[in-house]
Amino acid sequence: MEKRKPKLFSVMKTYTKEQFIKDVVAGVIVAIIALPLSIALALASGVGPEQGIYTAIVAGFLISFFGGSRVQIAGPTAAFATIVAGIVAEKGMDGLILATILAGIILMLMGFLGLGNLIKYIPYTITTGFTAGIAVTIAIGQLKDFLGLTYPTGTAAIETMEKLEAVIKNIVSVNWQAAVVGIVCLAILIVWPFINKTVPGSLIAVIVGICMVQFLHMKVNTIGDLYEISNKLPVFHFPSFNFGDVRAVFPDAFTIAILAAIESLLSCVVADSMINSKHRSNMELIAQGIGNVGSAVFGGIPATGAIARTAANIKNGGRTPIAGMVHSITLVLILVVLMPYAALIPMPCIAAILFMVAYNMCGWRSFVNLCKSSPKSDILVLILTFVLTVIFDLVVAIEVGILLAALLFMKRMSDVTEVEGWKYVDDEDDPDSLSLRVVPKHTLVYEISGPMFFAAADKILKISVKEDTKCLVLRMRSVNAIDATAMHSLEQLYEMCAGKGIQLVLSHVNEQPEKVMNKAGFSEKVGKENFCVHIDAALARAMELGEE
Repeated sequence: MEKRKPKLFSVMKTYTKEQFIKDVVAGVIVAIIALPLSIALALASGVGPEQGIYTAIVAGFLISFFGGSRVQIAGPTAAFATIVAGIVAEKGMDGLILATILAGIILMLMGFLGLGNLIKYIPYTITTGFTAGIAVTIAIGQLKDFLGLTYPTGTAAIETMEKLEAVIKNIVSVNWQAAVVGIVCLAILIVWPFINKTVPGSLIAVIVGICMVQFLHMKVNTIGDLYEISNKLPVFHFPSFNFGDVRAVFPDAFTIAILAAIESLLSCVVADSMINSKHRSNMELIAQGIGNVGSAVFGGIPATGAIARTAANIKNGGRTPIAGMVHSITLVLILVVLMPYAALIPMPCIAAILFMVAYNMCGWRSFVNLCKSSPKSDILVLILTFVLTVIFDLVVAIEVGILLAALLFMKRMSDVTEVEGWKYVDDEDDPDSLSLRVVPKHTLVYEISGPMFFAAADKILKISVKEDTKCLVLRMRSVNAIDATAMHSLEQLYEMCAGKGIQLVLSHVNEQPEKVMNKAGFSEKVGKENFCVHIDAALARAMELGEE
């Protein structure tokens, strides 16, 4: 059974002074990256800029302290922006606080009940679809500030389609000075990583944007023109509520909890692959719950693991939760000393930063690849989830996506499942039997039985190899079907093998899996010569590779 013990308590047993220095450096760098992002995401969520910083400070510290990952960095993320904006517009800040507290409680219950592994039952097509949909909604929401548009008094633009309609109706009010600032900042964000990978491009864009507006006296809205800026430390506030309030915000709380679970555990999986570690999923959910409750009662917004900031932490040497805690402490110092200067940041610069956030999270390459290579049923789920996220909201998209995926899965299983009478034969007479066969040296053989679909896809990644392994044979005579999620896992297995110089050989691939592999270009990657009709041919191929 997985331990419900924070990773911090485990890693401190062997902690060194050298690693502490690396963690401090990584934490400071991540804090600099998180500053403009936290402000931008708070504004996109319809709250004040300092509330994004509060979230990164409180939730970031608590999730690092209690978390089940060595390197997870938490804070406000783009996934919550449209959800939070809708809650604030409809139920106010107290409604958001209550919803976030309830979401935190739900997350803690999920962790204590051992539901951390249930995340695998969310198909890859659905996570890709709603992530791309959220990216589009964020981009649409920033068009007004990027172009400096002016809306007539009383214009209601809360939902994504309402925002798009308002942009189209008022496009003639574009402020060209604002557009120029936005374009320059966006160009910096695109080009800067090719010039310098140490200093975050968002910080350079903010500095350049401020200089353009202040020194060129451009008539462009800044954060200070639209919001009151506070450098006060977060203060405890618990809203008054009754059962009716709880019932009203519970659907929002459930959405926040599910999305936080998905985002945080996906981030943990990505981090694990980067540092060759293994997170504790249930402890991570408990930490996410604690972090969200803490963020809510200290004036913040929903938080979860941030993949980009976590990756930056790893790349800069962070290897323990200390880095995440240093990131939070650094943000406290920045809040007190530098927050008043945030009033000078131009709104088009914030919009440009969020455009880049939307682009980085959209995963358009994965989206296009799925459309090209997946079975039609998976493509339908992908596109429908994406469209529903943009037109309606995330709740509708996930509900419909999961329901449709389940129905299509059941149909797929009924199409490929066969019931046959038993046939008793001696192993020596069975041409597909492994008995009495010699497995070449440096070769491992795994047999996969049953359909490869999203709920079983993680088992493919559990295949382990030895240091001297040169060839991995997958015997697939019992695999009658494969979906996009399993295909994605198979591609990850191939990339892992390729990185270690191991050749993948497949034995007896059936018709439907073969079509999916051909469509995905997987057959070309592996090489047609490494697709064998039965196990004898596969072992012969392994012998041939071992002699090369």
